[in-house]
Amino acid sequence: MAFKAGLLQRMEGLVMFTNIKASGYFSTLTLSLILAAVPIKSSAASGYGGPYNFGTPASPADIALIDIDAMPDGRGLPSGSGDYQTGKMVYASNCMACHGLDLQGVKGTGAAALIGGRDSLASGKPKKTVESYWPYASTLFDYVKRAMPFNAPGSLNDNEVYAVVAYVLGEANILDKTASLDAKSLPMIDMPNKDGFISDPRPDVFNYE
Repeated sequence: MAFKAGLLQRMEGLVMFTNIKASGYFSTLTLSLILAAVPIKSSAASGYGGPYNFGTPASPADIALIDIDAMPDGRGLPSGSGDYQTGKMVYASNCMACHGLDLQGVKGTGAAALIGGRDSLASGKPKKTVESYWPYASTLFDYVKRAMPFNAPGSLNDNEVYAVVAYVLGEANILDKTASLDAKSLPMIDMPNKDGFISDPRPDVFNYE
C-alpha cells in the first residue's frame, strides 16, 4: 500500500511515541514487582512506630541529653557548677577547633564568633555574638548543653557546660573571671543586650507556664 510521505512520517512518529510510553510503563511495572518482592521488616515488628521503617526508639538516656528547659529566671537549670579556668580547658578541648583561640570563629568551619560586636547591632555592619546579641545567659547554657560540641552534641556534663559558659562570658567581659556559675548565679547575669528585644504578644509563647 502506498503512503504519502507526510502521512508516513506522522505514523512513524506515533509508533515511536507509543513505544516510549509502553517502555516507560513496563519499566515502572517491573520496578514495582521487584520492590514488592523485597521483604521489608515492618515498623510494628521492630517495635518502632515511625512511618519510614527505620530507626530505633529513643532511650531514656538519649532523651536526657537534650531534655532540658533552661529559662531566663533559672527554672530548669541543673545542679552543678563551673568556673572560668575550668571552662578554658573545656573550651580548648571541645570548642577551639571551630570557634578559634580568640573566640572569633575559624574561617571555613562555619562556626560563628562568640564575642565582640557590642553596640554594633544598630550600625551598618552588625555583629551578632553571644556578647552583643543574646539577651539571656540561660540561652547560652541551653544551647551548649543541647548542641555543642558540633561533633558530639550533648557529650558535655553539666559542670563542663557551666564552666565553658563562664569562660565565654568571662572573655566577653560580662562575667568576672574569678566567679563561679551555677543554677543560682547564672540567671543573675545581666547580658548587654537584655533590653534589645520587644515582648511577643502571641499568647502561645507563654504556654510553658
